[in-house]
Amino acid sequence: MPPAGGAVDLAVVGLGPAGRALAHRAAARGLDVVGIDPRPHRGWHATYAAWVDEVPGWLGDDIWRARIPRPRVHGIRERVLDRTYGIVDNAALRRRLDLSGVRVVTGSAEISAPSAVTLRDGTRIDARRVVDARGVRPDPALAEQTAFGVVVPADVAAPALDGGEAWFMDWRPDNAAIDGAPPSFLYAMPLGDGTVLLEETCLAGRPGLPLPELRRRLVARLSARGVEIPADATVERVRFPVQAPRRGGSVPAFGARAGLMHPGTGYSVAASLSAADIVVDSLVRDRDPSGALWPWQARAVRRLREVGLSALLSLEPTATAGFFDAFFALPAARQRAFLSGRTDVAGTAAAMWSLFRAVDPATRRTLARAGVRRA
Repeated sequence: MPPAGGAVDLAVVGLGPAGRALAHRAAARGLDVVGIDPRPHRGWHATYAAWVDEVPGWLGDDIWRARIPRPRVHGIRERVLDRTYGIVDNAALRRRLDLSGVRVVTGSAEISAPSAVTLRDGTRIDARRVVDARGVRPDPALAEQTAFGVVVPADVAAPALDGGEAWFMDWRPDNAAIDGAPPSFLYAMPLGDGTVLLEETCLAGRPGLPLPELRRRLVARLSARGVEIPADATVERVRFPVQAPRRGGSVPAFGARAGLMHPGTGYSVAASLSAADIVVDSLVRDRDPSGALWPWQARAVRRLREVGLSALLSLEPTATAGFFDAFFALPAARQRAFLSGRTDVAGTAAAMWSLFRAVDPATRRTLARAGVRRA
C-alpha cells in the first residue's frame, strides 16, 4: 500500500510514558510526528514513582498523586532519606504529555526499515526517523523485578508503617521467607487519596520471585504487624526486566527498550522523561539519536551500575539487609550519584567505592567478583 499520509519527520512506535513523552516533545518542537500503539487511549495502570528532583521542570508540579518529603528505609536499622519521593498521577501525566499535535495511529507495527513502519493491515508509514519505544517483555535471559501489592485504606495500613508515612524499602525479616531463599522487602507508599500501596518486592532476580510467593510473604508480613488485608483490596502485580536485551540493527530505541531503566532499581520513567529532549534535539539537528542518548559517560555509568546489578544477584540472602543499610548510610550526594542521572562517572564510581569500603568482608568479596565478571 502507499504511505499513509506521506512521509513524516518521526514515527514513534509505542506510546507508553517514554514513547508518549518523546512524541509530545518532538511535536512541540515543530516536527511532524506519528505515534503508533495497539491501544493508544488505554490508561496506564502501573504505579509509577520517582525522586521528584529527577523529573524535568517542564512537566510542572501537578503530575504527582503524592509527595513524600522524607521516606524511610530499614536495612539493619531505620534511616530517613532527605530527598522527596513522588508517586505519579498517571492521568495527569498523560494530560501533560498531550498528543494533540501528533497523528495517533491505532495498530500493531513491524519496523521494516530505519525509515518505515508497516502495520498488520499492510499500511506503510514512511518517516525520516523511526524510534522504537515499545518497552521490554519478560525474558528468562534478563534479570527482572517482581512484586505483589495491595491498596488498602490508610488506617488499615498504619500498623505496617510504624508511625511513619512510607517505607521506600523495609528489609526486616518478618515476611516468613524460608531461610536461604531470595530476599524481598516491603514497599509502602501513600497514594494521595487516603489509601496506601503495600507491596512485597523482589528487587532483582533471574528469575524474580514468583508472584504467589510474594503474595504469601506479604500476607505473612502484614499479619505479623497486625494488618488484615480487606477482601475487596485492589491488587497490583508487577513483573518487568531490569535489563534491556542486546539489540542490533539501525533503528534507535527509547525508554526501557533503549536501556534507560536503572539496572539496580528498575526505574526508567524519570530517566526517559528527562532524556526525551536529548533525542528531540538530535532529531531536529538530523543527528543520530542513539549517539546523543549514549555518550561515553552514559555508557560508562551504565557499565558501573550493571556491576551493581551483578552484585545484587550474587549476594547471600542474609547479607542483603546489611548491604542496603551500608548504602543508605552513605552521604546523600553519593546515594544520589548512584541512583539518579546518567552521566556522572566520577560520582557513580565514588559511590560504589564508598560502599565497597563500608560493607563486611564477605560482601566485599561478592562485590569484587561482580566487578571482575563485568570487566
